[in-house]
Order: sequence, then structure tokens, then C-alpha cells
Amino acid sequence: MKKTVSLPFMVLSILFCVCLIISNILEVKMISLGPVTATAGLIVFPISYIINDCIAEVWGYKKARLIIWAGFAMNFLAVALIQLAILLPPASFWNGQEAFSMVFAATPRIAVASLIAFLAGSFLNAYVMSKMKIASKGKRFSLRAMVSTLVGESADSLIFFPVAFAGVVPFNELLILIVTQAILKSAYEAIILPVTIRVVKLIKRIDGSDVYDTDISYNILKIKEV
Repeated sequence: MKKTVSLPFMVLSILFCVCLIISNILEVKMISLGPVTATAGLIVFPISYIINDCIAEVWGYKKARLIIWAGFAMNFLAVALIQLAILLPPASFWNGQEAFSMVFAATPRIAVASLIAFLAGSFLNAYVMSKMKIASKGKRFSLRAMVSTLVGESADSLIFFPVAFAGVVPFNELLILIVTQAILKSAYEAIILPVTIRVVKLIKRIDGSDVYDTDISYNILKIKEV
């Protein structure tokens, strides 16, 4: 039987991959939010966790696993193409090569950190969301979304910052970044939660899906099991 992909799933999948690629680029810049130091990726990266919650809630862990690996692949492709752009000789009249390289040459280390942290955080987020949905019989979505995000974001920050910035950012600043980033990203989820709830309800109504992950494998490598 021929498998089809629904329009809501396709749109969320594209948005998921775009958010991940943009967040990797923005992670290069450190920003100050009053007394708090964070990375510019904070602007967009939490959206990927919100989308992860939506996909896991509506279509289940297997679809979430598929899109997590798709996001991983697209991130890897973006980094490879950026490095190719750096290596290509600039036009004789273009004077931006040094600035371009200075910004994007940092991408590989940040990308490796981001990819590892992303896989750990995203799969934990989807796993917790899936298990809590079964345990709660589909109720208390708000609680499930917040708990899964807190677990995923904490794991992401604990992995990302030491790998990406150890030796570059002072140790005490790293600790502050880890804690504040996890809190700020989770707060982001809490603020936008009313919108997430409405989006999930709308997608369930349009798509007709509301999957419960009974009798499935949570092995992250079973990508084809969709």
C-alpha cells in the first residue's frame, strides 16, 4: 500500500529542519539579555522542541524519530556546504572573505556539539512525551509538554556548551550558560504553550491522528519503522 504524508506533517517537518539549521548559525553569537548571557540560537531553537512535542503528540514516537534524524541530516548537509563556501576562492572585488570565514569557520565545532546535544535532547523529549501520554491516557498535555521540554533542554545544554565552548568561554560562564539557557528555553515553551495547545488540537482535527505508542521500539536507530 502506498504511504502518504499529510500536509500538516510535511509543514512541521520542513519548519523543524529550517529552525535547526538557523539555530546552528545563530549559536556563534553571544548575546546579553540584561544580566543574562545566552547564545543567539535562543531566538529560534526552542521552536524545534515545540514542533517535536507536536509531532510526538499527534503522530507518535516513530514519526518524531524520523524527523529528528531528518533534521540531523539537514544540519550536517548545511555545515558541509558552508565549509565548501569558505574554501572556494572569493571574487577579486569581494572583500568579505575574512569576516565570512571568521564567523562561519567556527561552525564545525559548534555543529558537532549541536548535533550531539540535539540528538540526545530531542530523543529524550520525544521519549518522555510518548511515555507520559500513555501513562496519562492522553490527558494533561500541558504538563507533558513542559516536563518533556525541561528534560530535553537540560540534556541539550549540559552537552552543547561544554563541547562547543570549553577553552573559549570561562568555566563559570559556561555553568551560567548551561543553567540560564535551559531555563530560558523552558520558559519559552511555557509562554508559547497556549499556542502549542491550539496547534495540536487543530492538527488532530485536520489530520485525524492521535497516536498512542503501544508495542513500539524506542530504539533510536530504527528509522525505517514508520
